[in-house]
Amino acid sequence: MCGRYNLILDANALIDFFGLVNRLTWRPRYNIAPSQDVPAIRLDAKGRLGGRLHWGLIPHWAKDERFGCRTINARAETVAEKPAFREAFRRRRCLIPATGFYEWRHENGHKQPYHLRVKNAGVFAFAGLWEVWNRPDGRELKSCTIIVTDANAVVRPVHDRMPVILAPRDYDAWMDPGQRNVEALKSLLRPRPADRTEAWAVSGRVGKPANDDPSLIAPL
Repeated sequence: MCGRYNLILDANALIDFFGLVNRLTWRPRYNIAPSQDVPAIRLDAKGRLGGRLHWGLIPHWAKDERFGCRTINARAETVAEKPAFREAFRRRRCLIPATGFYEWRHENGHKQPYHLRVKNAGVFAFAGLWEVWNRPDGRELKSCTIIVTDANAVVRPVHDRMPVILAPRDYDAWMDPGQRNVEALKSLLRPRPADRTEAWAVSGRVGKPANDDPSLIAPL
């Protein structure tokens, strides 16, 4: 799974890297947690649009916002069929920018966090889905989920799953709302190659979302 990640670039860097056609507000974050608002990118006729989404996808038929607590991740193997995700998979796919993510491994009787990232990449993008839910008062809540797949050889000693990290050449193909070929889309949901991934142990302080500073990614 992916239950915590970081994005330590500012808004201008994100706009430049992803070629966004609109403005975006964001400050560097070292400890992004579920239920928080996160930057996401979608594609329309104007180009790549950046915005903020609630992390934890809430389908339009959900009874309340608590549904999103169970849908921070979607499994690549079943995302096209699961009721919570299948409509978004067909119509509302997005990028979720990141600079690293965290997983925990049981070591000597405690859970040791690790920071993982793409080698030599200042920023990359998870494959995501987004959805719109109407609150009882009529206000819209836009939310998202991160798709996960089998871990590669670097991540596997820490956790058996990892987020799908898309290759830049696949960004527009993934976001294209006109693409309805399920098999073509699912072919993009593969583990990032192990030789492009690195991991190191970090402080247990990352376990508390209130902690949000550069020390969280410093190697132990």
